[in-house]
Amino acid sequence: MSSNHTIRVHNSMTEIDGDRWNALASTDNPFVSHDFLTILEQSQCVGGRSGWHPRPVTVWNDTGVMVAAAPVYLKHHSMGEYVFDQAWGDAYARAGGQYYPKLQVAVPFSPVPGPRLLAHTDHDRQALLDALIHLTESSQLSSLHVTFPNQDEWSFMGKAGLLQRTDLQYHWLNQGYKNFDDFLNGLSSRKRKVIRRERRDAVGTDKTIKILTGRDIKDHHWDAFFAFYMDTGGRKWGRPYLNRAFFSLLGEKLGDRVVLALAYRDGMIIAGALNLVGSDTLYGRYWGCTEDHPFLHFELCYYQAIDYAIAHNLHRVEAGAQGEHKLARGYEPVYTYSAHWIVDQGFRAAVARYLTQEREMVDHNQKILDQHTPFKSEL
Repeated sequence: MSSNHTIRVHNSMTEIDGDRWNALASTDNPFVSHDFLTILEQSQCVGGRSGWHPRPVTVWNDTGVMVAAAPVYLKHHSMGEYVFDQAWGDAYARAGGQYYPKLQVAVPFSPVPGPRLLAHTDHDRQALLDALIHLTESSQLSSLHVTFPNQDEWSFMGKAGLLQRTDLQYHWLNQGYKNFDDFLNGLSSRKRKVIRRERRDAVGTDKTIKILTGRDIKDHHWDAFFAFYMDTGGRKWGRPYLNRAFFSLLGEKLGDRVVLALAYRDGMIIAGALNLVGSDTLYGRYWGCTEDHPFLHFELCYYQAIDYAIAHNLHRVEAGAQGEHKLARGYEPVYTYSAHWIVDQGFRAAVARYLTQEREMVDHNQKILDQHTPFKSEL
């Protein structure tokens, strides 16, 4: 580590000046903003008994300027990460080691690609990475994990010796479409008909869709959406990660970044999808309902998101983790990344061998999925 850098490990995002943090994070991705990470703490979704203990790290130069930072957490489990290493933890324990706690550089509960090693220069980024590795080893932790970094950071960490992992998500990419029909014109005839039917049947004659942002979102909207979130989270994860306070704080501090799609029937809100918007991307996050209606999930989560992205000249829609059903709706397979530092050399070598095989499998799957997109074949 360069001698002209000072490393600070904090116990809370509130110990760090928001303007300084955001200057490094930029405004492109709301999930790494100081506000979003602070909301998670203030709502007590992280900290306490959550197993996510904030340990944000900052790097300062010899003139007192904060030149790098990372959202870091001491983790006592592997839940809420969406990069699955539970098998590593089990194997490590069977070998007599203690896998938890571990150090996690991440945005909790958010499989959203974006910057993780916040710095303007590679020199400062290297100082930050060196500090994270040193913190892992000096604290006698098993490992360091950087999940959902951008591709440049992933390549940087790979050159620095971290193990590299890949996976796939499904993103919709805007090719300069004028409207939704313009997007549909790029699909095969059969897929166009299917999507038009799904949109028609989702709304039917008895439902309306409203898009709310900023101050238009009131407490009763959040009450309704939280009920949806709890229902979906309870079925998918067993225990939802976020609480009601989180959504109120989100609306208060980042309301202008929120795009809430709600479905009404007979004046009652029956379903909703929550998105956050960046400078060029709409990030789909949560969905839920109190009534099941065919294709309503697709309409609120995917088609309304495409409509919004086209209308606001956004480059892409990121619809979250997993879900090959997104492929037929015009969402394409794209790589996501993570990087890992395993302290024990023997275990590190075993994980490295596994990741080599896993990356080959992901590459194979990506090629197959690319052949099954709904777009017209180019002659």
